[in-house]
Amino acid sequence: MTDTVSGSRARTRQAILDAAIGVFARNPAAPLGDVAVAAGVGRTTLHRYYADRAELLTALRVEAGERLEAARLRARINDGTGADAVRRLGQEYFDLGDILSLLFNEQVSFEAETTTGGGGCDPEFTAMVLRGHADGTIDPSLPADWVQSVLWAQLYAGWGYLAEQRVSRHEALRLILHSLGGALRSTST
Repeated sequence: MTDTVSGSRARTRQAILDAAIGVFARNPAAPLGDVAVAAGVGRTTLHRYYADRAELLTALRVEAGERLEAARLRARINDGTGADAVRRLGQEYFDLGDILSLLFNEQVSFEAETTTGGGGCDPEFTAMVLRGHADGTIDPSLPADWVQSVLWAQLYAGWGYLAEQRVSRHEALRLILHSLGGALRSTST
């Protein structure tokens, strides 16, 4: 019986987090009642899991971090050429959907790639870019922190274009990956 209860609690908690991601991505100022409705639970149930908005946002930060890390692992950034790894990472991050909106609206902070304190790239991201410098797929004049900024700028542009131009997700992703490839390529031949 305890496993059933804990499984049910975990599903309810996840339903609330998933609903909050979608609701806050569309309206950062949405009331918690909207989250409860989207999750299919009452406000009392929501408050049993998250006492207030601050507690829910803290849980969303943890959830976003976990999803970003899972996307990073799926991207296999230690495999293949540096540029291919950056493109895979861009695709995996793009597929996070509303998590990106929360990041771009600064509702959750992004710490996965800035773990060195005060900004900069983590060692794995830097190694990926340096590998790209060495294998000739990333222009050696582009530092890792610039490549990281370009990646996030392209993701931001892609999500904005998706919303404003009403193109398909596939088309927005194609444009992001194409732009990333062009931005990283060496201009000297």
